Amino acid sequence: MFSFLKKPFSGNTEKSPTGSTEESPAENAADQSTPEKRSWIGRLKSGLARTGNQLTDLFSRGGKIDDELYEELETILITADVGMDATRFLLAELRHQVKEHRLTESGQLKEALAQCLYKLLQPLARPLDIGPHQPFVIMLAGVNGAGKTTSIGKLAKYLQGQGKSVLLAAGDTFRAAAREQLMEWGARNNVTVIAQQGGDPAAVIYDAVQAAQARRIDVVLADTAGRLTTQAHLMEEIKKVKRVIAKAMPETPASPAAPHEVLLVLDANTGQNALSQVKAFDEALGVTGLILTKLDGTAKGGVIAAIAKAHPIPVRFIGVGEGLDDLRPFEAEDFVTALLGLDSD
Repeated sequence: MFSFLKKPFSGNTEKSPTGSTEESPAENAADQSTPEKRSWIGRLKSGLARTGNQLTDLFSRGGKIDDELYEELETILITADVGMDATRFLLAELRHQVKEHRLTESGQLKEALAQCLYKLLQPLARPLDIGPHQPFVIMLAGVNGAGKTTSIGKLAKYLQGQGKSVLLAAGDTFRAAAREQLMEWGARNNVTVIAQQGGDPAAVIYDAVQAAQARRIDVVLADTAGRLTTQAHLMEEIKKVKRVIAKAMPETPASPAAPHEVLLVLDANTGQNALSQVKAFDEALGVTGLILTKLDGTAKGGVIAAIAKAHPIPVRFIGVGEGLDDLRPFEAEDFVTALLGLDSD
């Protein structure tokens, strides 16, 4: 998709056991550039246009690569929520690319930066793997307003598209609106929602896991109440929810205790505050994956680079809208293409 990716990978062809040659990741991505894929990247690019436009303006004005250009790039990256550590890493990698490829013009830096950013983000691109455990229990957490309940609805739709049966657990018993919202998503997806008015959220999710076992449901998506990471008693409550889920489906020789996946939902517009959320929830729950939401508005997008450098937990999904199909698995190359405003053809 971008030439600097193709160059390092072009020599990495391997023979399969049958003797055929396997294509590089970049070549595979090019083969999969369907109209639907281009539409998705276009929507993502539109959501991240603030950062993409700044970088395009910087690299397209012409001139030599010099310290002033690097300083302007550093400012753009920091204001795009990339963070100091990740910015320093990217600039160091970029200087290496400039030296190795003997680049001299500012216009050459865009795809060089794409390669550096891809190198940083690619380790995060590990898709959700629904194991053989039945049910496979996914616990979702996050602060208020991150888009957690909406993400559960979209995730249910995605899993159904993978041939999985799904059950929803309305574990946010503190907000009637959250329960009603999840019920609506259940109706839209034609899936059962286990809920009750008020009560103990852990008990609701416990009942949901037992119901899923009785009905042989493939996946349970467990909603939880939004937590302020600065309030210790709230974080203790969510730890209790996880312990109760483990009691509902304890460890066996063939399966680990539930929940089998703990997903943290992050609002892409929260900037560097997302790092503190990742750290706090990971310490409390052992987060196994992230969902990055709201990339369809004013999100700068760079926080994903900050996470990759400081706390590299896999990004399972990203979201760009409110529709049922607006949650997609994270692909590093697509994200870099959108963030830097590169040609997606």
